[in-house]
Amino acid sequence: MKVIIAEKPDQGATLASIFQTKKRQGYIEILPNELFPKGAYMTWAVGHLLQLAPPERYRPEWKRWKLEALPIIPERFQYEVEKAKAKQFQIVKELLKKPEVTEIIHAGDAGREGELIVRNIIHMSGVQKPMKRLWISSMTPKAIYEGFRQLLDEKETRSLFEEAYARACADWLVGMNASRAYSILLKQKGMNDVFSAGRVQTPTLALIVKREKEIENFKPEPFWEVVATFHMNGKQYEGKWIHDQETRLKDEELARKVAAFCENKQAIVQEVKTERKEYQPPLLFNLSSLQATANKLYQFSPKKTLDILQKLYQKGIVSYPRSDSNYVTRGEAETFPDILQKLSQYADYQPLFPLPKSSVLHNKRYVNEKKVTDHYAIIPTEQVVDPAKLSSEERKIYDLIVRRLIAAHYEEAVFDYTTVMTLVDGRASFISKGKQQIQEGWRKVIFQREEDDLALLPPLARGETGTVANVRVKEGQTQPPKRYTEGQLITLMKTAGKFLENEELEKVLAKTEGLGTEATRAGIITMLKERKYIEVKKNQVFVTDKGKVLIEAIGDKILASPEMTAKWEQRLSEIGEGKASASAFMEQVKKLSQKIVQDAIEMSKHWDFAGLDTAAIQRTKSKATLGKKVGTCKLCGGAVIDKGEFYGCANFSKTKCSFTISKMILGKKLSQTNIKKLLANGKTDLIKGFKKGEKTFDAYLIWNEQERKISFAFQPK
Repeated sequence: MKVIIAEKPDQGATLASIFQTKKRQGYIEILPNELFPKGAYMTWAVGHLLQLAPPERYRPEWKRWKLEALPIIPERFQYEVEKAKAKQFQIVKELLKKPEVTEIIHAGDAGREGELIVRNIIHMSGVQKPMKRLWISSMTPKAIYEGFRQLLDEKETRSLFEEAYARACADWLVGMNASRAYSILLKQKGMNDVFSAGRVQTPTLALIVKREKEIENFKPEPFWEVVATFHMNGKQYEGKWIHDQETRLKDEELARKVAAFCENKQAIVQEVKTERKEYQPPLLFNLSSLQATANKLYQFSPKKTLDILQKLYQKGIVSYPRSDSNYVTRGEAETFPDILQKLSQYADYQPLFPLPKSSVLHNKRYVNEKKVTDHYAIIPTEQVVDPAKLSSEERKIYDLIVRRLIAAHYEEAVFDYTTVMTLVDGRASFISKGKQQIQEGWRKVIFQREEDDLALLPPLARGETGTVANVRVKEGQTQPPKRYTEGQLITLMKTAGKFLENEELEKVLAKTEGLGTEATRAGIITMLKERKYIEVKKNQVFVTDKGKVLIEAIGDKILASPEMTAKWEQRLSEIGEGKASASAFMEQVKKLSQKIVQDAIEMSKHWDFAGLDTAAIQRTKSKATLGKKVGTCKLCGGAVIDKGEFYGCANFSKTKCSFTISKMILGKKLSQTNIKKLLANGKTDLIKGFKKGEKTFDAYLIWNEQERKISFAFQPK
């Protein structure tokens, strides 16, 4: 008899679905079959059943946040069972201990985190029985069956567990010491909040703050351009005056003089250069490139894309979601014709068939065994579905993956880029740039938003003559750097700050160490949002004053260094490949934790947060006020209590009473005194400094009995 441990309940159910089964409490009994002659028990974790023990488990005095207790460095790390998941852990433990169970099959996600989750449970249960590893990249019945038939020896993936364990312990050490050090020291400066810091999240935040500062410090400068319209033998086109390779003038008067000189003058085509460029179809998706693309097209957050992808994987219709590879093996490529044939039956894809290329089997751009690590690129599986039968969001992600595969079987896109130099009256040079699509190729499959504003130029030849039909001076202003989108943050993390828009360059940067892994980057961005370091508005990333304070406090010290963290990621990968020692790495991390605390104490002597709203950085969920009554509900007469981010009716759980008051309205934090006055008398004191767009105003908040809601009231003028 064997026990199979999956990472999640739905994953366990999918893995068991190819057998005859009986459902039990917390597990599924697999009846005897060809693969399991004596049957098997399929059970599961619920994500992490275990967590690293808090500091007080090692030493009681570590419970209190005191500077003199730092750094906190346990001699040996301990895990403990999460209280909410203790029941499931007990079920797994009892199954493992059954005398008839002779072997364990580790069926966690085929990645580092899955390795850690299941091995920790087995270790914590105290059971030592032979173990095999299920390692599959898709959840189709065929892949599941073949995976169980060809189980790996657990030694083959043990180094991945060592990597994940080292990562978890390193993150605990750095996070615990850095967060406590900065929270304690910043509290001394009047900011009573928790400043979470970490090995990956803090360098990521530092990169975002760097861009924020570039935007804040940017001083726009005016410039002028001279734009002429030319008539050449019945053909018309525009050009910009150019001098010393520059089209922009800082002197308006000079621009107007150039324009006046060119009016109605003779013009000649001095030079025509045409360059042909071929664009290969894009690479197949890995998780990062899919997250970046879905964010650009649909504004999906990286976490949302990963969640949707996980659902598609559970349905067995796409391959493993957390892949960092853009390539497939020869074996996978051999399945493409069958997958594509099935896809060609659906209305969404029929116009794209027949394909220009029937196979990519010998194309190293897509099929490269050496570049497939633990998993191959994200592709549709042979269990093809009609996109129309998926939910709207699932359809969008599935469609992106399908079209990448179809595009790989198309020709390159070809463009001619033309540069024309026009000379006016033998003195003034004008430049015109244009492009022409020669071959659509893969762009038929994947629509590309035009990133440039190149016009279509008429056919022109050197020596053609004509006149300046019109000339004007166009005023402009230099623009600050653009804010990152959430999708760009993924690429920013992957390239350790060497941000590149061009996905094609990922191949060049394959050896560049990044921040985090494919599996963790979305979680880091979500964490920065939850901890109120960044805000995302209309898909643009803004840094809060809290985020700026932390990075200002850390300065140029090692904790905020993307390069250092990126090198650590590289070392962790080497541990996963069995090329580096986990214990040697942890010794380095212990020394670093000590340095982080020393750096924080040293830097705090010179902190200056001028220009930042440090007074507003206070803990929102104070235990002293959480759950405390502040007044009577205006809708049902129940108690209004402090619920952390807002005040709400205590009857919500019983009657669904929806009465709430936000603690922050139009950028203004409301005092508890004003909330009490509003609930008791129906009106607050005059509150100054509400912000709406660029405008600020003063107003009272009142309870509007007629409309049954809170409204603004203004001072009579």
